[in-house]
Amino acid sequence: MFLSVFEIFKVGIGPSSSHTMGPMVAGAQFLDRLRGLPFQAHGLRAVLHGSLAFTGIGHATDRATILGLAGFRPESYDHDRAEAALAAIRATGRIAVAGLGDLAFDPARDLVFDYGPALPGHANGMVLRALDPQGDVIFEETYYSIGGGFVLTAAEMAQSAAARPAAPVPWPFETAAQMLAMARRSGQSIAAMKRANECATRPAPEVEAGLRQLWQVMDACIDRGMQVEGILPGGLKVRRRARGIHQALLAERGRNLTAPHVINDWMSLYAMAVNEENAAGGQVVTAPTNGAAGVVPAVIRYWLDHVPGASHDRVGDFLLTAAAIGGLCKHNASISGAECGCQAEVGSAAAMAAAGLCAVLGGTPEQVENAAEIALEHHLGMTCDPVKGLVQVPCIERNGLGAIKAVSAASLALRGDGQHLVSLDACIETMRQTGRDMHEKYKETSLGGLAVNVPNC
Repeated sequence: MFLSVFEIFKVGIGPSSSHTMGPMVAGAQFLDRLRGLPFQAHGLRAVLHGSLAFTGIGHATDRATILGLAGFRPESYDHDRAEAALAAIRATGRIAVAGLGDLAFDPARDLVFDYGPALPGHANGMVLRALDPQGDVIFEETYYSIGGGFVLTAAEMAQSAAARPAAPVPWPFETAAQMLAMARRSGQSIAAMKRANECATRPAPEVEAGLRQLWQVMDACIDRGMQVEGILPGGLKVRRRARGIHQALLAERGRNLTAPHVINDWMSLYAMAVNEENAAGGQVVTAPTNGAAGVVPAVIRYWLDHVPGASHDRVGDFLLTAAAIGGLCKHNASISGAECGCQAEVGSAAAMAAAGLCAVLGGTPEQVENAAEIALEHHLGMTCDPVKGLVQVPCIERNGLGAIKAVSAASLALRGDGQHLVSLDACIETMRQTGRDMHEKYKETSLGGLAVNVPNC
């Protein structure tokens, strides 16, 4: 099993990696398939199923699907160009696609929300179709957005993990137990093993440059979020709070009577700044998802700005360690709220952040694994219940609390020797089982929890 740090952390747009980035990626992949076919399509149609249908409007799935079919991709997204394209499509009922010509697509008719049973492969399913001049289907493909911006076709979902080709890396751990055994045998840190794996698939300078870019985007997102005021889109009238909190914290700096717990407000501030940007459709980094994008950057920023001895030179080690843990969560359970609830999103993010912080504070591999387990354990059972299907309530504050838990978990782990009762592997397996048994209404459909107990109009 090898998941690159650049798969766990991807530059994209808000508000959702599963519901925004995934459908956009699927649309672009479908166009690539059409370009390779011997016949000419005359129109397109998209049908959204499961959680993509139930929370699609709130998560901008409709918008993302249309833009994906127009050739847009999350990593190169341009807001102004996208707005112009959407306006043209809605006005004309046609999409101009590079290499495929002018295709019929009326959003009112050709973008279908199917509120029936979910498709069999995953809660986030969509079917994309190419049509002939009479409107009959000449080609279709089923896509599943499985969390964190990852997209698989139905055939790829059906293929067992064992049958998929594995990247030839020097440290191919699939469990935390294997990871720790390899670390003991080699004497290397988790970050060092992860870096070696990355460098087996791309040049070392490219790896280091990519890590720097990830942090630059994360850091810039925090800064933007702390500068903007106003109301978030979507109809809930949720106020942006990060700027006000930041100004208040700056005004309190240097006062002798400031309570120690105020450091928690700084951690929450950094996370909330990111998730307010995400809710507004801004540029974020999946970490491992958009809904949980604030936890890891908040803990890194806390470490850099508030912990003596922190160094920008170690941010790469933080990200690599965090990605190793995120890969284990994804491989052995899920990072998708639609599949396992918010425990899979903010829970996995907290485990990643705790591991990264523990590593850069000098923790052993055993302490790092312990930190990840503590953070994940205390998110088990957390539901995904966004009010009105928006990644705002409770998601924005939940990232702040996830960051606080991550720092506490790393600190607790560093107070011990790495020996503990519940292993990270057992915790990840518990998350998988809990997600399997969790009622569908608590998994990103907005049919249960806060989503039905809070007025949303």
